[in-house]
Amino acid sequence: MLKIVPDPPQSTDSPTSIEALLLQTSEYLVCALTVAEQTVLLNPKPAGQVMTLAAMHEIENAQTLVEMALARVRVTH
Repeated sequence: MLKIVPDPPQSTDSPTSIEALLLQTSEYLVCALTVAEQTVLLNPKPAGQVMTLAAMHEIENAQTLVEMALARVRVTH
């Protein structure tokens, strides 16, 4: 069976820097958004999509904040 949802990033060592933590968080958010997008596609009824679309909106906002934080970390280094 073809896997349509990517596996979350796996790390054997824990990130030590703020930049590494932000990068890992960004990867998890991409995975979460992919799962939410697939859920919307699999549930065609609007009533079932409302909460998933709201979750997608929040994930996208979180991703934007992580990217802003990453940019600030990179500027200071």
